[in-house]
Amino acid sequence: MSSSLLIIVLMAASWGIQWRLRSKFRQYAQIPLNSGLSGAEVAAKMLADNNIHDVRIISTSGQLTDHYDPTNKTVNLSEGVYAERTAAAAAIAAHECGHAVQHATAYSMLQFRSALVPALSAVSRFMPWILMAGILMLRTSVIPLGVGIGLFALTTLFSFITLPVEFDASRRALAWMDKRGVVTVQEHAMAKDALWWAAMTYVVAALASLATLLYYVSIFLRRR
Repeated sequence: MSSSLLIIVLMAASWGIQWRLRSKFRQYAQIPLNSGLSGAEVAAKMLADNNIHDVRIISTSGQLTDHYDPTNKTVNLSEGVYAERTAAAAAIAAHECGHAVQHATAYSMLQFRSALVPALSAVSRFMPWILMAGILMLRTSVIPLGVGIGLFALTTLFSFITLPVEFDASRRALAWMDKRGVVTVQEHAMAKDALWWAAMTYVVAALASLATLLYYVSIFLRRR
């Protein structure tokens, strides 16, 4: 399969997984959590159980916009997750707190990922223009495209480093929810399923980034 065709396949897979993820969360958001805890309450309990007292829990606008920000130590939960008392809300809230636990315990992959963020922020502003210039200048020089490929490789590396960070946060979340009795056996299955589909969005994104990188590399090698 050519790189360009693989990119198209992965883009279609990404759309399908995003649709499936939203469908799962809509389904599980209709089922009340047996423990009666809201997403914010789940987050507060998990942080407290891990002796984390310097992280704030914030409600943010949007859907599936939940994230942990290590720069200001905040667990940001979308409005629905913050207030809802469902397996989906509990899973997301605990997952984001899983990142807070990673931060507090100096989880190596999170540290590595965080160290790349400043460089990636700078690269993302210039990389598309460098790649475009590289393609346009192929007849005269391969250097600009080579530089662009090097920068794109950094974003691909970041995508793959993100995978163990996300899977580990979900593992921590599910283990804690079971230990504290936040979810029943049935609710655990729903939470695990929702987090699995969320993780697949990162997997497909990483593979798409790799396929795109290989596409540019193939152009570079043909020109040489």
